[in-house]
Amino acid sequence: MANELYSLLVLFQNRLFRIPDYQRGYAWKHEQLADFWEDLLNLQEDRYHYTGLLSLKAVNRDSVKTWDCDEWILDIGFKPFHVVDGQQRLTTFSILMYEMVVFVKNLPENKDKDDDDILLGDESLKEISERYILRRRRKNFITTYLFGYETDNPSADYLKYKVFNEPFGGTVFETYYTKNLKYAKAFFADNLAAMYESDGIEGIERLYKKLTLRLMFNLHEIEDDYDVFVAFETMNNRGKKLTNLELLKNRLIYLTTLFDNSEIDKTDKEQLRRNINDAWKEVYYQLGRNQNAPLSDDDFLRAHWITYFRYSRKAGDVYIRFLLGKFSAKNVFEKHTVTQAVEEAEIPSDFEQDDNEIDATPETEAVLVSKLAPQEINDYVNSLKALAEYWYYSFFPYDSWFSDDEKIWIDKLNRIGIGYFRPLVVAALATEKSTTSAERVTLFKSIERFIFVSFRLGGFQSSYQSSVYYNKAREVLNKAATLDSVSADLDNTVDGDMNSAMKSFIARTSRRFDAGDGFYRWRDLRYFLFEYEYEKSVKNNIEKVNWILFTRVEKDKVTIEHILPQKPSKWYWRNMFRAYTAEEIKLLSASLGNLLPLSQSINSSLQNDSFPDKKNPSSNGRRGYSNGSHSEIEVAAAQDWKAENILERGQALLDFMEKRWRLEFLGNAKMELLHIPFVDDGREVPPEIPEVEIKR
Repeated sequence: MANELYSLLVLFQNRLFRIPDYQRGYAWKHEQLADFWEDLLNLQEDRYHYTGLLSLKAVNRDSVKTWDCDEWILDIGFKPFHVVDGQQRLTTFSILMYEMVVFVKNLPENKDKDDDDILLGDESLKEISERYILRRRRKNFITTYLFGYETDNPSADYLKYKVFNEPFGGTVFETYYTKNLKYAKAFFADNLAAMYESDGIEGIERLYKKLTLRLMFNLHEIEDDYDVFVAFETMNNRGKKLTNLELLKNRLIYLTTLFDNSEIDKTDKEQLRRNINDAWKEVYYQLGRNQNAPLSDDDFLRAHWITYFRYSRKAGDVYIRFLLGKFSAKNVFEKHTVTQAVEEAEIPSDFEQDDNEIDATPETEAVLVSKLAPQEINDYVNSLKALAEYWYYSFFPYDSWFSDDEKIWIDKLNRIGIGYFRPLVVAALATEKSTTSAERVTLFKSIERFIFVSFRLGGFQSSYQSSVYYNKAREVLNKAATLDSVSADLDNTVDGDMNSAMKSFIARTSRRFDAGDGFYRWRDLRYFLFEYEYEKSVKNNIEKVNWILFTRVEKDKVTIEHILPQKPSKWYWRNMFRAYTAEEIKLLSASLGNLLPLSQSINSSLQNDSFPDKKNPSSNGRRGYSNGSHSEIEVAAAQDWKAENILERGQALLDFMEKRWRLEFLGNAKMELLHIPFVDDGREVPPEIPEVEIKR
């Protein structure tokens, strides 16, 4: 341990930094980058800024042989180190330094100059690059970066080829962490340009001096392999905490170093470590594959735990406590006794062996082995790796190779809210080689029906039956249950709960009408109306409502319209519904048949337009029902919009619900739900209201 403070100028003297395989990737986002930049800007040129502890672990020469042709640099006096703590700051420094060099090099006055001839302060760009960024061997065949990742890390190629812009013609995989590297590169490029605009080259020179001379680190060199893993787990949980996936990777790699050679030899230990790294590489690739919507690593880790180990309902974080408990040093060091047959050397003989000797009980001996076997780790990480791609496809089915029907139904599950069924869906996808597309589609349909009836209609507790279907997911993966048997179980459960779910739906709908909102406040109205619209689009072979636009929330905009306004004030509505009281008009407005999905959102102020105005395009931004969604076109076929139309359309929508989700409304249930029994009561209709009496 050294108590002195070191600047980056000193730290980079003859040191080669590598991020080891057990480390997390680059985790800094805008907030941390902005803080770092502000610290630099606010640092006075004659002051120092304490930047924290840098923990390093010296690496032996044999390990460097795997570092992508970097061994040559050791022969000119460089010493290799693993960065145990401080990698986020060193990565940030390296990206900023590279962007600074590139920015200065690309200034118009430096256009035709060599790096030797371009100065930043008193140093040439070549000197700066060789001190902080890279060294090239003679003849320029080998480039070694002074800071980087070990070669099996997916961020290694990205840093080299996308951040440091080394020419490369192959494919560079992107992950959740490489997205952060990309953002940091753009962040510093933009801020350097802004600094140059305001302060000129002098501002860049001041920044360079502060960066290399005024940021000070404590340096700590870790001595042995045991300390390095413990240090990582404790040190890196300060500040931006490690995710559970990051913790688990470190733990598993650490455990590979603890097994006795009698249980796993050096070659297999190295292979096991590679398998762990390969698994995490695949997992991080899949989780960050869609850069606009990266997936939660904790959600994936928990879902895999559900499918891999037997599920029991516990606290939300029990899965990581279970995993870190199972994959622990204690389970490596604690031994239990097993007996195994003593293998004897086979002695060639011309004599036939006696049958009695063949049947004799073999001699056994007691052997001490770890409670946690290396094979368990290998099986676990291989399973994690195998499931990652299917996890991704459960969110983004249209990126997959599965059938169109499967994609459609997975998409429906994501729209309705897949909830705790995602592990089961992933398990079904993972059995693609032993199941058919039709079997998987049947399962997805059964899941969607279960969700709609139990949760969207019945309002059952969100965890209802979760433990049952978590265990079903595990059984499907282990081939202990068929997809058809799980589909049948889902259908039987729904059928058994149907009466209870329908009663609950009617009661909850009544409460919404009592509150004055009716079906408009049914949380799942959009999904229901979208499904009705979707069926029309399939029949007409054209989609007119986009789910993302349909569910987008915009201020003062609506995508579901009350055809009869909630507070009708114009003559058309007052006259058309003159036979009904204000309270009855309120019920009619909130009834299911009066709610219409729009293909294009409109200003909420247009909702009071008359029905003829709503049907036809206008200059105020309304497309008109006649040019809208299939549902709008269907409504536009009516000459006027009356109470009878609301009742008729409401009944048609409930008929669709019955057919689509295999329900049955018993007795007067439909009228109870629609809340407009007075429409056909035979009342006398008053004379028309003169238009002049009501301001339009």
